[in-house]
Amino acid sequence: MAKLEKVLIANRGEIALRILRACREMGIGTVAVHSVADRELKHVLLADESVCIGPPASTESYLNVPAIIAAAEVTGADGIHPGYGFLAENADFADQVEKSGFVFIGPTADTIRLMGDKVSAINAMKKAGVPTVPGSDGPLTDDEERTLSIAREIGFPVIVKAAAGGGGRGMRVVHNRAALINSVQVTQSEAAAAFGSDVVYLEKFLQKPRHVEIQVIADGQGNAIHLGDRDCSLQRRHQKVLEEAPAPDIPQDLRDQVAEACVNACIEIGYRGAGTFEFLFEDGGFYFIEMNTRVQVEHPVTEMITGVDIVKEQLRIAGGAKLSFKQEDIQFRGHAFECRINAEDPKSFLPSPGKVTTFHAPGGLGVRVDSHLYDGYTVPPFYDSLIAKIITYGEDRSVALARMTQALDELVVEGIRTNTALHRDLVRDAAFAAGGVSIHYLESKLED
Repeated sequence: MAKLEKVLIANRGEIALRILRACREMGIGTVAVHSVADRELKHVLLADESVCIGPPASTESYLNVPAIIAAAEVTGADGIHPGYGFLAENADFADQVEKSGFVFIGPTADTIRLMGDKVSAINAMKKAGVPTVPGSDGPLTDDEERTLSIAREIGFPVIVKAAAGGGGRGMRVVHNRAALINSVQVTQSEAAAAFGSDVVYLEKFLQKPRHVEIQVIADGQGNAIHLGDRDCSLQRRHQKVLEEAPAPDIPQDLRDQVAEACVNACIEIGYRGAGTFEFLFEDGGFYFIEMNTRVQVEHPVTEMITGVDIVKEQLRIAGGAKLSFKQEDIQFRGHAFECRINAEDPKSFLPSPGKVTTFHAPGGLGVRVDSHLYDGYTVPPFYDSLIAKIITYGEDRSVALARMTQALDELVVEGIRTNTALHRDLVRDAAFAAGGVSIHYLESKLED
């Protein structure tokens, strides 16, 4: 296939609008699928065609595979873009899309399975020369002596993780030998209930790491590049709150070495599309934790410092094209931040759905707003609370941060509560301004 002609956007909110914009620029027709609750979404109003695929509950709409594929059939779409969340990393969905004769805009189902299971992902990364966290090198067995021996070798504290886990679920930190076996058994039971698999593995628990990730794009035809790194250490309950690119205070030779290993890994596993290698970074060491086989929420900060449109590149590759860029074409310039604005109470973090009576987006040089909000739009209670991403760019980190501080002061969202106050506080925080805070920093700050 030379080019996609019509793409069904199997998502909602700001990412759906982001995909629609990329399609428009490329002359690709768009189909918006939506739940009953999402008839008034901005991208639904703008798409060439729209199809209602079910009731408000995501299990009956955005996760309803037969309804999505039927919508692609009736509208004559040739590609399906899953965005992030929902079905984006569901290998069975990717399989069904391809078997139904459509192009899945992402990696192959086999690649999603390989990288979705953390044990097989870690093994694949080791083989490709990507640095990993010291651990059990595979699943734990019923052999308690072996488990204790592995933990002794790694050194406490250790963390027990579910192979099929994600989003901060299915993991338990163990500080001593006495608690280990019971912790393994409890995590196995929880993993079986939550993920349908009781496979767990063991890793060294890093005390104060940063979360640094590397963006890659590959065409599945032997070509791959990286688009640099991002620091996503400001997190609450393992959910990212604020991101930046590039990650501050990392030696350039180390940056280059790890990024090159990620590119080599993409070529080795035959990766296709956009993806992100996530690492913990501590004391000058990178440790692979997982790969996200999709576009990330925080992809705009990378776009700002490279000038590469990641979503358009996804669409081109899905249409059968080779990568548009070689590594030497990628120039890294300046610095960028992204603040995730959520419809939630800034103190309790409880969701705050409802009607937006006023929405005023910030502007000015180096300011980008990715949002589906508009005056009169009602934020439904059924989905993720992300309502906007404020992104700022500057020739250096201090300029980008000054622009973010101003942009957050300009932002107005009335009618619902948002976490804007938290972001205004964070961008004025001295430790964050200095750069390089750990993944535990925000939670400890919120406890004070």
